[in-house]
Amino acid sequence: MADHLEPRIEDQISAWRAYVSRPEAIDGRDVDELEDHLRGQIDRLEASGLDGDEAFLVAVKRLGGLDDLSREFAREHSERLWKQLMVPGEPPAPRSGGGLPLAVGLAIGAGLAIQIPALFGIRFGDDGAFYARFAALLVLPFLATYFLVRRRASVPTVAVVAVPFFLAAVVMAVYPFAPDGATLVLAATHVAVALWIVTGIAYIDGRVRSTRARMDFIRFTGEWVVYLALIALGGGVLVALTMGVFSAIGLDAEWFVEQFMVPCGVAGAVVVAAWLVEAKQSVIENIAPVLTKLFTPLFTLLLLAFIVAGLLQGNLVGGGEIEAFGQRDLLILFDIVLVVVVGLLLYALSAREPLAPPSWFDRLQLLMVGAALVVDILVLVAMIGRIAEWGASPNKLASLGLNVIMLANLVGAAWLQLRFAMRRAPFERLERWQTGFLPVYLVWAAIVVVAFPPLFAFA
Repeated sequence: MADHLEPRIEDQISAWRAYVSRPEAIDGRDVDELEDHLRGQIDRLEASGLDGDEAFLVAVKRLGGLDDLSREFAREHSERLWKQLMVPGEPPAPRSGGGLPLAVGLAIGAGLAIQIPALFGIRFGDDGAFYARFAALLVLPFLATYFLVRRRASVPTVAVVAVPFFLAAVVMAVYPFAPDGATLVLAATHVAVALWIVTGIAYIDGRVRSTRARMDFIRFTGEWVVYLALIALGGGVLVALTMGVFSAIGLDAEWFVEQFMVPCGVAGAVVVAAWLVEAKQSVIENIAPVLTKLFTPLFTLLLLAFIVAGLLQGNLVGGGEIEAFGQRDLLILFDIVLVVVVGLLLYALSAREPLAPPSWFDRLQLLMVGAALVVDILVLVAMIGRIAEWGASPNKLASLGLNVIMLANLVGAAWLQLRFAMRRAPFERLERWQTGFLPVYLVWAAIVVVAFPPLFAFA
């Protein structure tokens, strides 16, 4: 049996396996057995003269004849060729949620964990520096545990996920950060980013070399953000009603909301949102293309409007009457916009059907990437100017490094998006380029957490 097929076919198998590994679909050991059947079929079909793509499609079709699960898989990937081969005209099957007791249990665990410091007199509303330092370490292990349990992860995968959490806990506990220092804020934000990507290893069950698996995690991240935002909106209404009702009867509920309701609710929502993504995936799969098609034009217009406005003002980076990029707050604001644009681009790619031909929306994405590239270059020029004039600081260097990485990311994305739009490169290359930057962002976040504080004397 061929254990190592062409990368393109391995990605197809990974996508198939990711689907059938969903909790509501089938047991993990059965997935292994089905994959063995699939690979065996591909091996035999290739030996009979079919190429990799043909062998994969025929193998999935034959497997679908043996097991209804593969037919379900074909339904979920409705635009792909194997669906046309297997289930023409069949109505979609109802989906059921799975893992709810585990998700609820871990959400309660996360809510209790965020309250543990209170047992030692460290309260949520009184010691922001402590919670900034350890919030990610108190909550994300529960989310990672949820995925590891649901995927029935192997011991090596558990170790790969657990070790970074342990090392991050040691660093954040041992480093003598100055209260309210810049390195504390940088370390707190970047450790959350780094541990989120590490949690992604649990989500994809350790398949870190699979482009398709990494793209699945990117799609999960976007959908998780959508669900978390919806939960936050509902939570805001609940908080307002709680405060209003107790205030109407002469009781002050502010301490309860501040110390218990908000921190426990946020911690639990992190896990519950992840469960919702998996249990209600078909709902979000319908929303994701709409969201990307709605916000991509808007962010493209925002970036283009800024570039045009800056040109009309006479100077974008200094020397004119209005120094658009010389202001620190504006630089931070546009860094946030660029991060959102890169995230939106990734989410749009993850929601796209890989085998579909280029369309007007791909050309619009190319325009957005080009505009983001121009803005990123202007931000970099302004940052270098500020460092030359005022000297280096942790915030400036962290921001400079992030913008250099985004520049490299956007240059490659623009080139591959252009070639894809011109039908000179497959979508797979663009997908591989974008997902290949996840380890880069992880390494940079780790550098900021581990190296920046001692370099700047923990100030």
